[in-house]
Amino acid sequence: MAHSKEKRMQARSLYVHSRYALSVIAIKLDMSSATVNRWKAAAREGGDDWDIARSADMMAGEGFEKLVSDAVENFTIMFQATMDDIKDTKDLKPGDKAKMMASLADSFNKMINSAGRAAPNLSKLGIATDILQRLAEFVRGDFPEHQEAFLEILEPFGMEISQAYAS
Repeated sequence: MAHSKEKRMQARSLYVHSRYALSVIAIKLDMSSATVNRWKAAAREGGDDWDIARSADMMAGEGFEKLVSDAVENFTIMFQATMDDIKDTKDLKPGDKAKMMASLADSFNKMINSAGRAAPNLSKLGIATDILQRLAEFVRGDFPEHQEAFLEILEPFGMEISQAYAS
């Protein structure tokens, strides 16, 4: 059974923006999971990686910033707990404690630097996705008579943006 281009775009949208699992998308669209999986694989081969688009969509909101913030926060909590353990351990020589603390501090600095440089292409894609979402909200609020035409253009253009920043 052949499916329309609109069904493919709907499947992509459900995966990227609504974060549905492929199996759930298949159920929602009344089609086989194999079909949705093939569409996703074919899109990736064509330069439209749904997973990258999904990550970028998450980053467009506070999702990515929250993810990085949570990772840094969790690392900081573990860092502090480990430092306390090192300080409180009585059977370690002072030189060994100093080495462990220096190693831990190095790990902390690397974590902070990595968080700041995380996925630069995804970051660009996240910004582009955020701009498209803001434009959609603007059209919806200030030019509702153009909303339907805009939405017709938005999804395929979103795929173009995804391909442009995927590499």
